[in-house]
Amino acid sequence: QVQLVESGGGLVQAGKSLRLSCAASGIIFSINAMGWYRQAPGKQRELVARITSGGTTNYADSVKGRFTISRDNAKNTVSLQMNTLKPEDTAVYYCNADQVSTLMGTREVWGQGTLVIVSS
Repeated sequence: QVQLVESGGGLVQAGKSLRLSCAASGIIFSINAMGWYRQAPGKQRELVARITSGGTTNYADSVKGRFTISRDNAKNTVSLQMNTLKPEDTAVYYCNADQVSTLMGTREVWGQGTLVIVSS
């Protein structure tokens, strides 16, 4: 069974930085894309950043220039460096792995979420 475990959330003041990490565990042959989504109270879940196995990245307009996503394909990990945080970045952040190839076939996997609170 493949699982994603996130870490690094917490409470931080506006303008400061946080780094989120996510590690995939289980018998994994390959992962196409890994990314981070977030869901603020009363809002829909939205894409924050995504990176393919080849290193192609895409970001939400609201985080471009402030957040950086990186990935270690050999370790099946993905990280999100968040700088110059704003109160509107407050949300539960979810790690996502797309097209995860396992013994049971290919599937999408979500982490349990980690809370980020940015105080003004």
